[in-house]
Parts: sequence; structure tokens; C-alpha cells
Amino acid sequence: MNAVPSFAGHGYGSNVVRTARDAEYEVISRVTHLLRRAAGGGFGPDLIAAVHKNNELWTILAADLASPGNALPDEVKAGLLSLAAFSLRQGHQALAGSAQVDPLVDVNIALMRGLRHEAAA
Repeated sequence: MNAVPSFAGHGYGSNVVRTARDAEYEVISRVTHLLRRAAGGGFGPDLIAAVHKNNELWTILAADLASPGNALPDEVKAGLLSLAAFSLRQGHQALAGSAQVDPLVDVNIALMRGLRHEAAA
């Protein structure tokens, strides 16, 4: 396991240990927050920046999933790669002004729930 201690708070540190999964969750959460905030403002610079960040995120995730060292089961990798393809396609359509970002938010939230082992609602 590749854990990194968090030094937030008072004193010399804390007892919180951040895993790679925690870091992934944090990044996805931040990007999702950007998408949500930008969605209410219509098409503009904030929306473009948020969708661009989401496209970067899913490109990195797809590259990791396709790497030979990825230990996830093939069925899980295939499902996540399918989500990556959908998110990138939807993102490009949103940048062209022909799609909403709500489906991107939904996919990211589902991924965050999976990282937290929560049941899909």
C-alpha cells in the first residue's frame, strides 16, 4: 500500500493516513465540484475550464487502466474504460455547446461512491 501521512492540523502531524484511493477520491471530488459550480453559469470560461479538467482526469484514469501494471480485474477495467470513453465524448460535446455537464457529474459521483464502497443510489 502506498500511504502518505497527512500533516494537517496542529502539532507534528495527525493520525490520518491517506491512501492512493483517498487521493483519487479527492481529485475526482474537486473536479466534480468545479463541474457543479460551472453548470449553473451557462457556457463560458468556468464551464470550459471545468470540462477541460474533467477530460484531463478521465484521460489520466484511462491511461492508468490501460497500463500493464494495473491490477484491477479485466471486467472492472473494461467498465471503467467505457465510462472514460463516455465522459470524454460527453465532455467534448459540452465544450461544443451541444451537451450538458450533468451526466459528467453523475458519472464522477458514481465513481466516488465506488471508491468509498457505497451502494449506487
